[in-house]
Amino acid sequence: MPFDTTMILIIPALIFAMWAQSQVRSAYDKYSRVRSRSGISGAQAARRLLDSAGLQNVSVEQVQGHLSDHYDPKAGAVRLSPGVYQSSSVAALGIAAHEAGHAMQHADGYVALEFRNNIFPVASIGSRMAIPLFFIGFIFSAGPLNFLMDVGILFFAFAFIFQLVTLPVEFNASSRAVALLEGGGFIDRDEVGPTRKVLNAAALTYIAAAAVALTQLIRLLILRNSRD
Repeated sequence: MPFDTTMILIIPALIFAMWAQSQVRSAYDKYSRVRSRSGISGAQAARRLLDSAGLQNVSVEQVQGHLSDHYDPKAGAVRLSPGVYQSSSVAALGIAAHEAGHAMQHADGYVALEFRNNIFPVASIGSRMAIPLFFIGFIFSAGPLNFLMDVGILFFAFAFIFQLVTLPVEFNASSRAVALLEGGGFIDRDEVGPTRKVLNAAALTYIAAAAVALTQLIRLLILRNSRD
């Protein structure tokens, strides 16, 4: 396959990724306007869920940004964006419970999360350095730098594995979130569907990221073989 046509491999995955992002925005915009009957905020929900799991040492903090919500295992903090921290919408409760679910995974020693955290340093380097290293080796494949193609592929393989193992981590956190919210009386039965729609839309972005990484890895392998 000629060099320039290998980009065709990635285009469907990139289109899927853009569609997934639009689904997240659409679901969040819709259900962030639907107030939960419990009337509690995302911050309150996260705090109560963490306390019920015996995680009083995990803080709940507000951070700047839109949908910048995440769990920081090093700091032991669930960090929520203003639209989630302060809101009592079903979208906010779902996202807050999802991040609390990550804290519970960490406390439980959830295997997929532990594995993801362990490979994160290499995957982080790989996501930044793999492509430059590969193409330096590709351009100078006739010389002593051709080994950089293999180094780049190896680094990118770790980045792909990170994306792949992220899927069960995120799916598990979302399933925990819905069960915890409904079981704890934070949402009513008819609010489960909207909450799940927000979390399912977010899950699509992780699937898309894994798809993009896979197609990029396949592209690198094709290019590598073209130099043999």
